Amino acid sequence: MKQRTAQVRWEQRMQTPLLALAIAFALAYAVPIVAPDAKSSVITVCTVTEWVVWGTFAVDYLVRLVLAPAKWLFVRKHPLDLVAVVLPLVQPLRLLRVVSTLLLVGRRARMAPQITLTTYVGGAVVGLMMFGSLAVLHVERDAPNGNIKTLGDAVWWSFTTMTTVGYGDHAPTTGLGRVLAVGLMISGIALLGVVTANIAAWFISRFERDDVEERRQTAMLEALTADVKALREQVAALSGAGAGAMPTPVGPSEEPAVRG
Repeated sequence: MKQRTAQVRWEQRMQTPLLALAIAFALAYAVPIVAPDAKSSVITVCTVTEWVVWGTFAVDYLVRLVLAPAKWLFVRKHPLDLVAVVLPLVQPLRLLRVVSTLLLVGRRARMAPQITLTTYVGGAVVGLMMFGSLAVLHVERDAPNGNIKTLGDAVWWSFTTMTTVGYGDHAPTTGLGRVLAVGLMISGIALLGVVTANIAAWFISRFERDDVEERRQTAMLEALTADVKALREQVAALSGAGAGAMPTPVGPSEEPAVRG
């Protein structure tokens, strides 16, 4: 129980710093792609920042594993966290660091109590679109037959890919770019499905709430009608009883003679 409490305490304490580091990672990843002519020192700082952020998330996973009461159960319940930690070590490509950090950020953000499902899905959509645009621009910009050369082209391609519209005016030509497209399509379908389901559930709940309120008002009117009917019956009964108990008035011809 103490270990469990320590694990929860650690997770709550690290929520805000890890989300701040995720923002730093996004900036460090975007700067070399948006500004490819930046100074080498800037590129170096961005690369170091990426590794530091990934390393921090990896340490966070290891600490949670140590504090977990059942280690094997923790590993089984968090398989994506383990994959995200190990992935960049297998082949230290920059894109793998992006994928692993996105997985770790997503898992930790979903655990935050202050983040609702709507906020989580919205942030995931924006994050995927942003990183997908940057990643495909990084891969396709220098491709001989590539037609995604600017950030605007990449954002447009990401938007049409995530929404499964696929106009075809911009498309990746390299193998890695097509792998990114597949991942973005699958993620976009899943997230947009969640958004659609949430919107449908909201409408259904509104209709159900209106229906319940209408039924409640109908029941109140029926009860009020029954009460009024019962009161009328009681008033009629009391009026009939009162009329039967009153003395019959004596006419003038029936007055008794007065004796002298």
